[in-house]
Amino acid sequence: MHKAERKFMEIAIKEAIKTRKKGDYAIGAVIVKSGKVIVKVGNRTKLDSDPTQHAEIVAIKKASKILKTRHLEGCVLYSTHEPCPMCTAATIWAKMDGIVFGSNISDMHNYRIKNANDKWLWRTINISAKKIIEKSDTKPFVVENFMRKKCRNLFHS
Repeated sequence: MHKAERKFMEIAIKEAIKTRKKGDYAIGAVIVKSGKVIVKVGNRTKLDSDPTQHAEIVAIKKASKILKTRHLEGCVLYSTHEPCPMCTAATIWAKMDGIVFGSNISDMHNYRIKNANDKWLWRTINISAKKIIEKSDTKPFVVENFMRKKCRNLFHS
């Protein structure tokens, strides 16, 4: 079992807060390799008018460019929110070692039901990262609900 580190999730949380102040969803992602932060980013779907620019996808793209490889072996993704099916699949395609996430898909789904509006839709596909990984031939580890309460508070930021 991978030991998740608070300092990396704290960085993801700071990125989420920054991106929310810019007008996007408060979601942050960090990619770590050998105990060092390779990339730290926030969500960009609204800022870039691109539905694929989830924080995790942006982080994977940037890490691949920095490391000059499409395979991010030895890397761990920290995300303030459970990665959606697209983002989870991207970690598999990138051959990442694992995922550490804060709030889970149920938290997001429940928040969306109660609070979605024309500006903040919070669309979800209610499939867990673990279910996606179970169908994969590679098995990145998953640490769920790490610093969940603090990450869930980002919904209200």
